[in-house]
Order: sequence, then structure tokens, then C-alpha cells
Amino acid sequence: MRTPTVTTLSDTSTWLPLDGLAPGFDANKAPVVGDLHGRTFVLHDDGDGPDRTARFTGTRVAWDGATVRCETFLVDPDLYYVQFHPAPREAVSLLLDLREGRALVITTTIGDSGTPRVTQEFRPATLDGFEARGEAMAPSTALIGRRVVWVYSREHAYEHVYLSPHWYTWQCLSGPERGLADTDENTVYRIRPGIHVFAWREKVIPCASVTVADHRDARRLRSHGVLFGLDGTGERPTHFTFGAYGRLLSTTVHPDGLDPAEG
Repeated sequence: MRTPTVTTLSDTSTWLPLDGLAPGFDANKAPVVGDLHGRTFVLHDDGDGPDRTARFTGTRVAWDGATVRCETFLVDPDLYYVQFHPAPREAVSLLLDLREGRALVITTTIGDSGTPRVTQEFRPATLDGFEARGEAMAPSTALIGRRVVWVYSREHAYEHVYLSPHWYTWQCLSGPERGLADTDENTVYRIRPGIHVFAWREKVIPCASVTVADHRDARRLRSHGVLFGLDGTGERPTHFTFGAYGRLLSTTVHPDGLDPAEG
């Protein structure tokens, strides 16, 4: 195998397209669950957005007038991550917390242009018929300063450094992108204590991701996620789910007045 040079690493025109990453990347994906079969949830937007309804039947969900295949993952007791692809250029991630009566809707959209090309919208909500308890799902700075290694398969491993409310840096440690690194946009939402949505939007490859990660045990991190964007032709959408095991490598503590988490 040819060893990458500084020149080839810097030439982003040679970077692997999203569909080139997919084979084997999902090796550490958790099994899907059928716990939501036969259940209907009405989500009341925390802002001025409309109510949304999710109706589950088997491996399908009815949402905004479309019925499509979905994948449901159990993150924690009574906490579910649901992922589906209702339109060619749209993917939806649902976080449903049946214990706390809260939800988060994340819509990822492939645009015609712009940087990043793929954008995301975050809409916290409450669940009709459930008592809303605890804190609302909201933006968080809890990950800032952490350096984590994530292992997606025997072949794929990446390092993440969470820099600020807007930026994070990734580096491929193993796999077909080994040696590549970049700094991209990110958004973090607190779901439960120690459990966060971490979403990112790449500027070189037209793609974005939504993950939900359990950071409660620094030696045994666990995440569930999706990648969505365009394939190597720049025309066809690519959508696949994955999972990873992680470990906290270090934490940076910034001096007073220089902490990015302070805004």
C-alpha cells in the first residue's frame, strides 16, 4: 500500500467519497430494537414549530405524510435513537426519551450549494401524554476540551478533539482515510446527564453526521450514529448507520478567561 505524503494528504480532491467509507464501517453498530412497534408519539415543539407525529409499525415509521423504513437503537433505558431517510435529500434523527417525556428532532438536508453543503436543524420537543421532567434537551459545552478515540471496526478508528461550541477536529488513525484530518462544524446537545448528541458537518466531503454518545464511563464510551450526504458522483445520496466504542484520552482545562466554553 502506498504511504501517503504531505502533498497527497493535502490534496482534498483525492479524499475518499462518503460511499467509499461505508464498507465495514458499521461493524460496531448496535442491534436494532423493535420496542416502538405499534406506538404513536406526538411531539410538541419547544419553540414555534408545528406538532409532529411519529407512528411506528414494525421496521417502518410514518412521519410528515411519508412511511419509510427506520432503524431504532436503545441508548439507555427508555431512551431511543431513531434514524430514517424520508426524502432523497433529507434524513431525520429522532431522540425519544420516554422516561423524561422529551424529544429532539434533527433534520439533515443536502443543499444545492454552500459550505457546508449539508446542513442540520435541531428542534427540541416534549412528548404528548408524558410528564416532561428534568432539563430540556439543549445545546451543551460539556464535551469541550475532551480528546477521544472512537473505534468503528477493526479497520476504522478516528480521534476527535472537541474545540468549541462550533468546531471540532478529527484525525483518522486507522482505515482508508488514515493520515487525513480536518476541523469541521459541530453541534452538541445534552440528552441526559453524560449522554450527548454530537453532530458534525464536513466542508470537504458533502456529508453530515448525527451521533448520540454515552460519555458516562471514560474508559467505555459508546455511540450510535448515521452518515448522510452525496456519493462520489456528487449526485446520489448515501445514507448509512454505524456504531463505535470509545475511550477518553485526555481533557484540556483552559485558563480562566480563555475557555472556549465560556462563549
